[in-house]
Amino acid sequence: MSETGLKPGRVVSTHGRHCVVESPDGARCLCHPRGKKSQVVVGDQVLWLAGAQGQSDEGTIEQVLPRHNLFYRQDEIRTKSFAANLDQVLVLIAAEPEFSAHQLSRALVAAEAEKIPVLIGLNKRDLGLPFARARERLAPYRQMNYPVLPLALEPRNNEPSEAIFQADAQALWKALQGKKTLVLGPSGSGKSTLINRWVPGARAATGEISQALNSGKHTTTSTSWYWVDEAKTTALIDSPGFQEFGLHHIPVARLASLMPDIAAHAGDCRFYNCSHLHEPGCAVTAALTAGNTISPARYKIYQDLHAELSQAPRY
Repeated sequence: MSETGLKPGRVVSTHGRHCVVESPDGARCLCHPRGKKSQVVVGDQVLWLAGAQGQSDEGTIEQVLPRHNLFYRQDEIRTKSFAANLDQVLVLIAAEPEFSAHQLSRALVAAEAEKIPVLIGLNKRDLGLPFARARERLAPYRQMNYPVLPLALEPRNNEPSEAIFQADAQALWKALQGKKTLVLGPSGSGKSTLINRWVPGARAATGEISQALNSGKHTTTSTSWYWVDEAKTTALIDSPGFQEFGLHHIPVARLASLMPDIAAHAGDCRFYNCSHLHEPGCAVTAALTAGNTISPARYKIYQDLHAELSQAPRY
């Protein structure tokens, strides 16, 4: 603690105007940010002040320290911050229900904008043909050097074998160990199964937070930070699900540079401000025509995002 009484801590959960701050010794305290508009997100390193002794068991966040990165989305109405100071993002999808390549690409663009590495986890490898189809759809992402892990987080009917199940778990642990990982995933992808498997006390922890907030139940719109190991070197950040992933914070002129397959050719275009849509001498459309490095599906995603961001208001 400093002479001013300020204590260092990390924000491990946010619930509206409340947040939970964890001190280096592991103690947690319910805190309120200063000011009317809270800019605090999970993962923030903060300086906070405890309430007056005997008057309050809550504290106030006095300062948010500079962030290394911030993973967030933005649409026409609001900005939604997931977490700050991340080492990587795990995008968890499944063979069934069929994943949205558009939503996956949006998450990847947002991560690229913040220079956050991404790991793609493909769950339900026990589903055979649906899994093979899903893996084939991910071929362009593997070509862009995004790691794709096959997973069976909850085997059914004794498939796959125990050996494969354990091998998947070991590969996932190797990818997570020593890192602070935000877990994203649509409904049905297995995100809750993953969190509950690696953090058996996750439900109890959220229950304690809910009790502290007198909310009666855990709200799934919150984001929570969980330590996986006793040494507190490995963390999973559980994020709320989402139906849309707006990218209105991305300038349209920057889009191509945030899509690795497009960026690989964009520098060779005749015009420096090429939109990669219709200009002569465009190296991107030439690569698309050649059909070896840019897939039609990915280029369609680029076209759709370019059109959307061209109409997006600038904040």
